Amino acid sequence: MTARMINAVGTGEKADLLGALAQAHEFLSYTCRGASEEDARKRTTVSELTLGGLIKHVTSVERHWVDFIVNGPESAAATSSFSNLTEEDFARYADGFRLTEGETLAGALEDYRAAAEETARVVEGLEDLGASYELPETPWSEARTWSVRRTLIHIIAETTQHAGHADIIREALDGQKTMG
Repeated sequence: MTARMINAVGTGEKADLLGALAQAHEFLSYTCRGASEEDARKRTTVSELTLGGLIKHVTSVERHWVDFIVNGPESAAATSSFSNLTEEDFARYADGFRLTEGETLAGALEDYRAAAEETARVVEGLEDLGASYELPETPWSEARTWSVRRTLIHIIAETTQHAGHADIIREALDGQKTMG
């Protein structure tokens, strides 16, 4: 996955951003190597985070923000409202952080790989990383607009943060770690 993404765009800013994202994808995916289905669902900290849940969450977040890059103000990211969420909405949100009945780690990793490939395809086709779109109001951000560049940096940050979470979970499961 990494070599294709890095080499697909050559050099320049897009290559740098896609290279950083590919490395983050690789770290997160690598942390799951050899994990059993049981381990993919196991909590090892006080949080609800699991290996499978992190893969599923990061996949969803990446798709969400790539939709924003492609569709701007018409995207789910720009039109979502946090003030009218129902209990069902919160339950669906919580399911985005865990493998549910019938889901597998292998399936989640394959979906993650497909999302990464789609991100690379979209970014490779972009003409302007500076294009900016209005954001919805959220409890965690005061920003009112994000450029495509800023959105890609957010995807990279989200992925690397959760790769670290996954590394901690995996180390607690069986002592394996991504680096070191």
